[in-house]
Amino acid sequence: MPYIKTKQSAYKPSDFTFVICAYKESPYLEECIRSLKQQRMPVPIIMVTSTPNAHIEAMVKKYGLEYHINRGKGGIAEDWNFGYRMAGSRIVTLAHQDDVYKPEFAEEVLRKVNEHESPLIAFTDYGEIRNGKHVLKNRLLNIKRIMLFPLRCKKFQEIRFIRRRILSIGSPICCPSVTLVKENLPKVIFTPGYRSNIDWQAWERLSRRKGAFVYCTDILMFHRIHENSETTAIIQDNDRAKEDYEMFCKFWPKWVAGIIEHFYRKGEDSNEI
Repeated sequence: MPYIKTKQSAYKPSDFTFVICAYKESPYLEECIRSLKQQRMPVPIIMVTSTPNAHIEAMVKKYGLEYHINRGKGGIAEDWNFGYRMAGSRIVTLAHQDDVYKPEFAEEVLRKVNEHESPLIAFTDYGEIRNGKHVLKNRLLNIKRIMLFPLRCKKFQEIRFIRRRILSIGSPICCPSVTLVKENLPKVIFTPGYRSNIDWQAWERLSRRKGAFVYCTDILMFHRIHENSETTAIIQDNDRAKEDYEMFCKFWPKWVAGIIEHFYRKGEDSNEI
């Protein structure tokens, strides 16, 4: 499919990088790598980690990946920021080690990014992997698609008010589906301190900037939900509610934020195994 020219120079396949943020010894890491290697549009892949081990290094060697070790502070936010810095390309997708990406992911994201003059981030619809099965619909996925419905209109993707209203009632953007357009963004994307809402906090800050939140409405990746995943562990953590409340307070008076948080927490229950 041809790439659409914009007023700025169009992004090319060589401008795109996948960064896999590896942690400890995930049994799903190789499946993630294979899905990125099988992209219809070949894209460079690099691996970053703050927990180097034989498993990760074996995968790096097997697939001939560029490899960087974060020897500074660890943690999710620090690891994601490190991976973001290590990518020398204009746009980058921070791939999560447990997830898989459809062969057309990079090609479709690049095409959509090139439809806008000043894209900030691009993100896709997604499915889940539960007990080895691909799930396309459930209560949580349906709610997120409803929340993102306004962004099906290309013009609305460029309107700050609309994307902030969407984020004011939760974060429907799937973090591992997000592609970051570096030249339109700050040097540091993720702020340490949060555990569950690192990504939501980032999208809230970026939503204030001029530019587009590019929404690819096709299901282009699958996010794995399993009992050892960070998503599941975070939802079961009592600090989740506190962080959600703090995020809602960025958009609403405290009493309104408390009401929204109560119903939002119930909606997250479907993420549990």
